[in-house]
Amino acid sequence: MNTLEEKDIQLRSIEPSDSDLIYKWENDTTIWHAGNTIEPFSKHIIDQYVKNAYLDLFQSNQLRLMIDTKGTDGTPEKTIGSIDLFDINSMHQRAGVGILIAEKEARNKGFASQALKAIINYCSEVLLFHQLYCNIDEDNEASIQLFRKNGFEITGEKKDWIRTREGWKTEYFLQLILST
Repeated sequence: MNTLEEKDIQLRSIEPSDSDLIYKWENDTTIWHAGNTIEPFSKHIIDQYVKNAYLDLFQSNQLRLMIDTKGTDGTPEKTIGSIDLFDINSMHQRAGVGILIAEKEARNKGFASQALKAIINYCSEVLLFHQLYCNIDEDNEASIQLFRKNGFEITGEKKDWIRTREGWKTEYFLQLILST
């Protein structure tokens, strides 16, 4: 099996045709809290981002891969989200991970777990990273369970880290050590 594939999904590079989809997702205010976004993105900025997505991940310190479901014949069916490596640090061989299953009908079907498994395998086998990490709000139980199920451990707690309309939230820091 390809490093960037699991049973029902495959990860792929951004294509110019993804620009409208990324624009829609990045400007969906209902999911801004997950990425600490506080302002909309212009179509021009998204187009520039997509245009520059070819840059080497160690040069840009980030990598976004699109998550496609696979049809019964194994070919790409529908783009349902994306998975990001951010703050890539080549010296310390680590990166942050963020995942979005943007299409509501695709949530709670195991696609996020498969995408996370694929990116862990890619980071371990191809990029030879030592560790991955993520930051998750205390009340995002689904994400905490997703990452813990895939080997991440809560190693830190940032109290009153995120300000919301409801008050302050704690954010957890989770890590996965890939190699010793």
